[in-house]
Amino acid sequence: MRMTAILLSALFLIAATHAGLSAAQDRHSAQRARMVAEIAAMARDNGGATGRPSLSGAVMTAMGKVPRHRFVPFLQEAFAYENRALPIGEGQTISQPFLVALMTDLLDPKPGDSVLEVGTGSGYQAAVLAELVGKVYTIEIVEPLGRRAMQLLDQLGYRNIEVRIGDGYNGWPEAAPFDSIVVTAAPAEVQKPLIDQLKLGGRMVIPAGANEGQYLLIVEKRPDGTSTRKRTLPVRFVPLTRDRERDSR
Repeated sequence: MRMTAILLSALFLIAATHAGLSAAQDRHSAQRARMVAEIAAMARDNGGATGRPSLSGAVMTAMGKVPRHRFVPFLQEAFAYENRALPIGEGQTISQPFLVALMTDLLDPKPGDSVLEVGTGSGYQAAVLAELVGKVYTIEIVEPLGRRAMQLLDQLGYRNIEVRIGDGYNGWPEAAPFDSIVVTAAPAEVQKPLIDQLKLGGRMVIPAGANEGQYLLIVEKRPDGTSTRKRTLPVRFVPLTRDRERDSR
């Protein structure tokens, strides 16, 4: 009798835990669906500036799939699917979902592409890209963030993302050239080493400028090796951090 009671209690706990997990999954799925709807509305509203009044179905599917609540600190989980940036520690933020979706869409990602991300942060942008391209190389200078992102991305099963801890200002020459590059922090000006690491015909999406003067830029590398720049939305990203000790050597 006692053994039966113990087994029943265990089964009840398992059922309750499963029910709780299912409810949480349903809640997060609904929250992601609302977030995707907000992204679509913002894309329409800003289409004149971005040239993208609607984002690709593949990008929107990725935004509806990646669990953003896993990429924010516990105290921020309740706000994970709000369409705004959130703090992730070390003075850094996870970008607004609309900007993640827009920057991804502006890269025109394709399944076989090799993409470089400068500024891993939480790992969320890398995860979205990994749903769409063949390989993502991502660099984070803030070691605690890079280590956390590396661990989380592995836990979530992303095998096509390689994370490096270091200064991303000069890109990742050993893995170049890239079909596209996304920079998730703002340098004062666009770095030439990154343009050099783009394939001919490739494009880079980067916020550039100082504080109030930041704009999201699209840099395209022409077949002859020259590049063009197109300014889109005004934005506000954290500054691109450099390894000053290394720079001074």
